[in-house]
Amino acid sequence: MSAYLHRCALHERGCLFYGKGKAMISTDIGIDLGTASILVYVRGKGVVLKEPSVVAFDRDTNKIKAIGEEARLMLGRTPGNIVAVRPLRQGVISDYTVTEKMLKHFIQKAIGKKTFRKPRISVCVPSGVTEVEKKAVEDATYQAGAREVAIIEEPIAAAIGAGIDISRPCGNMIVDIGGGTTDIAVISLGGTVVSTSIKIAGDDFDEAIVRFMRKKHNLLIGERTAEDIKIKIGSCFPRPEVDTLDVRGRNLVTGLPKTVTVTSEETEEALKETTLQIVEAVHGVLEKTPPELAADIADRGIVLTGGGSLLRGLEELIEDKTGINTMTAEDPMTAVAIGTGKYVEFLSGDRSE
Repeated sequence: MSAYLHRCALHERGCLFYGKGKAMISTDIGIDLGTASILVYVRGKGVVLKEPSVVAFDRDTNKIKAIGEEARLMLGRTPGNIVAVRPLRQGVISDYTVTEKMLKHFIQKAIGKKTFRKPRISVCVPSGVTEVEKKAVEDATYQAGAREVAIIEEPIAAAIGAGIDISRPCGNMIVDIGGGTTDIAVISLGGTVVSTSIKIAGDDFDEAIVRFMRKKHNLLIGERTAEDIKIKIGSCFPRPEVDTLDVRGRNLVTGLPKTVTVTSEETEEALKETTLQIVEAVHGVLEKTPPELAADIADRGIVLTGGGSLLRGLEELIEDKTGINTMTAEDPMTAVAIGTGKYVEFLSGDRSE
């Protein structure tokens, strides 16, 4: 009996040993529940899974056909009865049932189906979400198989993941540009001093490119093609060299397939309005920041995280408009997931002391 109790005590501290020298690592998980992709961080292993948050299901039978990358490849290419959807829109749950199934799938994929005990999960949400939206995320995570759920705001997770010591009494500015939302916050002493969350981010960059292609070239393209343009040649600040890309779509005049050569200068024109809205939001947060913290930010600079921060020229654009040194985190895509996972470790550290 004492051996059993000892085993349980070890598990509570986040590490269970059983069998002949076999070890099962802690089931503490951090989830970056993003509009565009979901990242899962397992304590002791790091980020173990990164998949698009897309689910394909059969409308006739209501059965899920594919989740993640497999479902993303189906976007815009499915027959009538199969629908590929993003169950999260602008950082919040738009389809509760599908989100719950998707979460369950990713949790099982990350830690395996045979677990001794339900995992303790920390999930990050945009800073502007309501209590109702937070509750929806919490309930979906419990339904997906969590033992305990901790909700953390994205800017805090992004700052931890970017390697910033948020517990110190000095101002740090984080701009987290995801798929559906951009979270901007000034953090000091482990908490948010000033923050804002705007529903303009990576998906809006794609939509701006789709609109531009239709207006300028009479070419209809899909979300995936727009994302390819953004990743390969997208820019929001004048660059010394001009990149080009051949883009295929449907000619709106003839209705036939057509190929057009697009330049990085054209993407700059297409993304101008959307990126300036992000810069204005950054400016707005700086205006509300207490003077002492504003001085810290002027010294330390602005840190960009999230997939949207990878857009070429964004650093230069923010720096040009604010006059403050701007840098992108070392691994902006995984910063929020790492920060969420570290937050779990911080919580479990508190429990075990």
